[in-house]
Amino acid sequence: MIDIGVNLTHARFDTDRDAVIERAIGAGVSGMVLTGVSLDESRAATALAARHPGFMAATAGVHPHHARDWSHASSQALATLLDAPATVAVGETGLDYNRDFSPRTDQRAAFEAQLRLAVDHQRPVFLHQRDAEADFLAILRDHRSALPGAVLHCFTGDVAMIEACCALDLHFGITGWISDERRGAALREGVAEIPANRLMVETDAPFLLPKPVRQPAVKRRNEPAYLPHVVDAVAALRDESPACLAAWTSANARRFFSLPTPASHPPPDAAPPAPDR
Repeated sequence: MIDIGVNLTHARFDTDRDAVIERAIGAGVSGMVLTGVSLDESRAATALAARHPGFMAATAGVHPHHARDWSHASSQALATLLDAPATVAVGETGLDYNRDFSPRTDQRAAFEAQLRLAVDHQRPVFLHQRDAEADFLAILRDHRSALPGAVLHCFTGDVAMIEACCALDLHFGITGWISDERRGAALREGVAEIPANRLMVETDAPFLLPKPVRQPAVKRRNEPAYLPHVVDAVAALRDESPACLAAWTSANARRFFSLPTPASHPPPDAAPPAPDR
């Protein structure tokens, strides 16, 4: 399994990061893409991924929560990070009208600037969207044809949103949200409609602990070792075997992010065909 969204540089992993990595490997995680949500976190993610070549890669971007801090210097800093071999995508970037931690005008400006950066560097984008569907799709539509790829991380939408994203040839990152029968009802109803060759899985750790994992409320923390819970939930809702789903999503992740294939993890024979692009 490949976890395409891990906030492994988050402070909640500072005391046991190495143990978290070991538990992930023990659980069958064969690769991780570390998420950059700010300039500092992007630098940290790139540095950590560089220490684990072949197992980790990183994204570099500014999350909409931090869009108020965007400037021309931000674009230059991200461009430098994109020159690093460990950095494989631009993001996390997008729009978040749910919390509005940054003004919406700043969010849209930072989003468009990062899409242009991805086009210039021909890197896929790692996207975020909350309660901003119309603006998000409109802005992305203006740049999509020039982007080599785009994945909507932590997808939580319904069938209508799946169809809108498929029309833009997006990939989908599914998290532990899928195991929440109340909040995740719309996603649970629609996940079977996502084409196999556009599907990937992630934990978004330390956030979005899957429901089957029981932890005391004061210690609740997700980690990559819990990725099998996401795979099991998605596989059950799609009427597929977990092993097959793990193989497909891993092949998709390696292709999407241009990740190396370790000798010990050859491409699965049953991987779905590449998208028609």
